[in-house]
Amino acid sequence: MLQIPPLAAVRVFEAAARHGNFSRAADELAMTQAAVSYQMKLLEERLGAPLFVRKGRGMMLTELGRRIAPQVSEAFATLGKAFATARSESDAVLSITAPRTFATNWLAGRLGAFQIMRPELAVRLDVSDEMVDLAASEFDVAVRTMGRPPPGLISHFLMRMPVTPMVHPSFLAAHKLETPADLLSVPRLSPDDDWWDLWFDSLSAQGDHRQPGIRFESQVLDGHAAIAGHGVAILSPPMFQAQIDAGLLVRPFAHFAAYRNGYWLAYPEHKRNLPKVRSFRDWLIDAVKRAAGDDPYGILEPLGD
Repeated sequence: MLQIPPLAAVRVFEAAARHGNFSRAADELAMTQAAVSYQMKLLEERLGAPLFVRKGRGMMLTELGRRIAPQVSEAFATLGKAFATARSESDAVLSITAPRTFATNWLAGRLGAFQIMRPELAVRLDVSDEMVDLAASEFDVAVRTMGRPPPGLISHFLMRMPVTPMVHPSFLAAHKLETPADLLSVPRLSPDDDWWDLWFDSLSAQGDHRQPGIRFESQVLDGHAAIAGHGVAILSPPMFQAQIDAGLLVRPFAHFAAYRNGYWLAYPEHKRNLPKVRSFRDWLIDAVKRAAGDDPYGILEPLGD
């Protein structure tokens, strides 16, 4: 393992050697001259040899100090270039992680507008339902489904998650769906999903609503199966607005229920002032409002109201 003295002391030595003066080094580093002298004392004690000797009212490098000063300056210059490259690469890439349905059915189709607005940014979208540790990950921002702001992060509420049964028009034409009770006698997709219980309970419909059926792991798959005519899916309409507009999905019933969780945009405190994060935040919040239009589902109403 490399035996490197404390970098704070080494940084003071580099500045003092470059300026040839403790006072100017202190000014550059925003330190007092006494603090500079103290750091030099610590460094010399660690090395077991002097790096500066007093000359009149000033200080001058010893032979050892003169030999190592150029190497230390070069090392800091290399470090500076490395971190400048890292900052440049970070500034040029926006990394987003978002849950599958939101990423696939809502965000992906709109990211092109953000890219046009910020063409200098490379946007990377990770599609995952896992709750990553933003503070320790490579991601700049995350969209999360939660009932309240995620702790320890800067967060912005995006939208509620209304849920309602949806089917392909051909399925609706072939099956009688006039009352909620009719849903118990037709194929339902992911029938053990708690969204079904939420929807039935919101109508005060008593009884067991569970039945055998195909269980999918995401709204996206439920939606695809419904479009293929395999049954009734319980979906969040804002996530399938394109399919609704195209006539591929319809709502047999006007009633919808609000899920306890909503979508939130979140990012670490130390990234709140990054231009790329601010740009994406402002664009996304505006895009949600524009997509909601006159907000027929009430998705913009804050959670808990």
